[in-house]
Amino acid sequence: MAIRNIRVDGDEILRKKCKPVKEMTPRLKELIADMFETMYDADGVGLAGPQVGILKRLCVIDTGEEGEKVALINPEIIKAEGEQEGGEGCLSIPEKLGIVKRPYYVTVKALDEDMNEVEIEAEGFFARAICHELDHLDGILYKDLAEGDLMSAEEFAEYMEEHGMVEEEGEE
Repeated sequence: MAIRNIRVDGDEILRKKCKPVKEMTPRLKELIADMFETMYDADGVGLAGPQVGILKRLCVIDTGEEGEKVALINPEIIKAEGEQEGGEGCLSIPEKLGIVKRPYYVTVKALDEDMNEVEIEAEGFFARAICHELDHLDGILYKDLAEGDLMSAEEFAEYMEEHGMVEEEGEE
């Protein structure tokens, strides 16, 4: 396993649409392991292929909660309900945070690391993380959806306090 370089805002690969994964290979399994390791090293909760320079429809997520560690291959949201507004950060947009509206609940259909079809139901922060990572696969960054300007951590903390919002841990 290896730590990969995380591409940052301004790198045009982050704006490209990813191609579906057709088969699992030893190289792809290694990439997934590297993505988890890279995400953990950067204190993130999610990482998508383009963030490490790979235009494949895959992402990894680990919110730290039981059952919320997944590798998703060719993921697709098949159901979304409700709404939540909250703070988001991104390993590709370091030291900035923004307020984004997302569905509160999502169902995602994807393939797992063994190329078996899985359906995952997620709510709250896990749903937010999934939506965030799937956006990366289509060249969308959270700043495109953010309400207002991105903020520093200090500005964000002040905003959250002023608006009585609860801050989630981690960057996606």
